[in-house]
Amino acid sequence: MDVRSPEVETRFAPARGARLAYQVFGSGGQTVVAIPPTAQNIEMAWEQPAIRAMLERFGSFCRYLHFDKRGTGCSDRRSRVADIDERVDDLRAVMDHAGIEHAYLFGNSEGGPMTLLFAASYPDRVDGLILAGTGASLLPPDLSPEDVAREREGIVRYAARWGTEDSPVARGMAPTLSAQDPGFPAWHRRYERFAASQDSLIDLLELTLHVDLRELVPRIDIPALILHRTDDRVIPVERARELAELLPNARLIEQPGEDHFNYSGDVDGWMDEFERFVTGGIRSRPVEPRRPTVRIRTLGGFAVEVDGTEVPVGAWGSRLARQLCKRLVAARGWPVTRDELFELLWPDETDRRRLGARLSVQLSTVRRILHGGVIADRETIRLDLAEVTTDLEEFHRAVDDAAIVASYSGDLLPEDVYEDWTDAVRFEARTRFTVAAHRLAEAALRDGDADEAVTLAHRLVELDGYDERAYTTLITALRRLGEPRRAAEAYDAYVAALRELDLPVRELEDLV
Repeated sequence: MDVRSPEVETRFAPARGARLAYQVFGSGGQTVVAIPPTAQNIEMAWEQPAIRAMLERFGSFCRYLHFDKRGTGCSDRRSRVADIDERVDDLRAVMDHAGIEHAYLFGNSEGGPMTLLFAASYPDRVDGLILAGTGASLLPPDLSPEDVAREREGIVRYAARWGTEDSPVARGMAPTLSAQDPGFPAWHRRYERFAASQDSLIDLLELTLHVDLRELVPRIDIPALILHRTDDRVIPVERARELAELLPNARLIEQPGEDHFNYSGDVDGWMDEFERFVTGGIRSRPVEPRRPTVRIRTLGGFAVEVDGTEVPVGAWGSRLARQLCKRLVAARGWPVTRDELFELLWPDETDRRRLGARLSVQLSTVRRILHGGVIADRETIRLDLAEVTTDLEEFHRAVDDAAIVASYSGDLLPEDVYEDWTDAVRFEARTRFTVAAHRLAEAALRDGDADEAVTLAHRLVELDGYDERAYTTLITALRRLGEPRRAAEAYDAYVAALRELDLPVRELEDLV
């Protein structure tokens, strides 16, 4: 099967009353069977470009099988989590069902000890071992009962945050990718929810507290490649160094970096070693064409920039394609139904059967302008935030008040102010800016920086000409700067604005 196809077939291996989901793809003279880490989802993994790129490379030089362990991912979730001995039988069941007599085993993270145990149990089915970010034991040796209790408490706290806004997984295990792709942590939180439940995760992690194969490992005389990042945040490199000393026929390669997830950081470095170990060499590959950088601006006005150059209005061909793009940006990566888009673009059209083709035409224009950047199915369309960036997302990622104010260049899509679908998004962004700007302006006054207070107050008044709090800050700052005439002009504007709304007006001296 072509690994670049949108879907790789998921099969199910029966194993002691459960079904284990697995996929096989790629081609080559050797077969690699990947042993899952704590929890994953083999179908959803393809959505993430970095994971897909890694899997595509695997498929370019070997036949590759990966699967979801019992109780996780696409495998039966009702089945209880298996311990390490049961997982050996589960792996054998998957290999048997896939017709694989022998293979290289790729044990990653928490899957490493189980890989070692299988190799010790069925050495004739193992051509070689690749062990990444793992060890014979995942915890330091000789933990006291108190240490184990603390580890167990930490597991419960960790599991409580799994899949939530507070999840530390993405930034802790893939700091490089999280920095490169700001949308990755949010995607990974959703991935966590599809990988394992909180209870299953606790069971999985508690099992690692008692896994220690250091006594068994010296008996495994199988060629092994050990890969580990020197500053791995999750499993210290000492575990890999210990494993390399215990395995009779092993080679350790330490790679700089702190990422625990293999697909984050320098991937080519360890993948070259992996391919060389499995095939004896590295195939030359054509250089992939660079995808242009696409950024969409919506705050203060609409524009699309490709590699820093703004796309001219004439390139869109029609207003409808621009409206379609705007609507997708305002949805912030969430799917928009085709019916809603029909109503937005062709409100007077009653024959919905004809609108599908029309929408496809406009969608093709958006994809051409964005060089992709859109994910569509039969029911919905959404912006692919892994392929394009937007100032709206950058604004919402800003944390401190100064960053929030600096990244807000105006109201969302001011030319579409009367479109209902912009109201909530515009209000949310404006409110976030207003709160931050008020805090900064009032702090500037307290710190004696009246010039900065004037600048911020002017921005607030321009945004909302009826903002009494902003007028108060502006007038106070101008008087402190010794500019009574400008302060009086600001007061007159305040009076005119409130009288327009038939609201009570405060005396000048009461505002400062």
